[in-house]
Amino acid sequence: MARVAVDVERVLKATNEVRALIGALDRELAANYTPEQQHGLSLDAIFQPDIRFFVARVEGAAVGCGAVALFSDFAEIKRMYVRDVSRGRGVADAVMARLTAEALAAGLTLLRLETGTEQAAAIRFYQRCGFQPCESFEPYSSMPPQAIATSVFLEKRLDLRRP
Repeated sequence: MARVAVDVERVLKATNEVRALIGALDRELAANYTPEQQHGLSLDAIFQPDIRFFVARVEGAAVGCGAVALFSDFAEIKRMYVRDVSRGRGVADAVMARLTAEALAAGLTLLRLETGTEQAAAIRFYQRCGFQPCESFEPYSSMPPQAIATSVFLEKRLDLRRP
């Protein structure tokens, strides 16, 4: 598929577009995981001060999203999603670049994420972006084993000298 021009913009509140994207992501996850195994942030949690949430647009249409949660010693990718019709066109790359830039701007050099074992395309994408398997981290490492039985934990070191 051909790459497209992608605009990635920060969103500060839950709009209808945001609700639609998160709803589509939740439906995709619900098809593969029990409620206990789904660790996505709620709409309210997405818009807390320590989280930056972005929507990706192609020709004005909201086709993807992603967030980065900023902690004291690492940043975590959350709610990363691209609509089926826009996959393979550079949307996820654009969102990841923006989330990475946000982590670096906050002075953080470790980027982590949790995804599911059934998200094969997402795992391949994250590996292509340089993420490597890692141990579970908080809050996941304190969860009951069955809650993270389908979780895959990945991390990537960032270089503050190279945005």
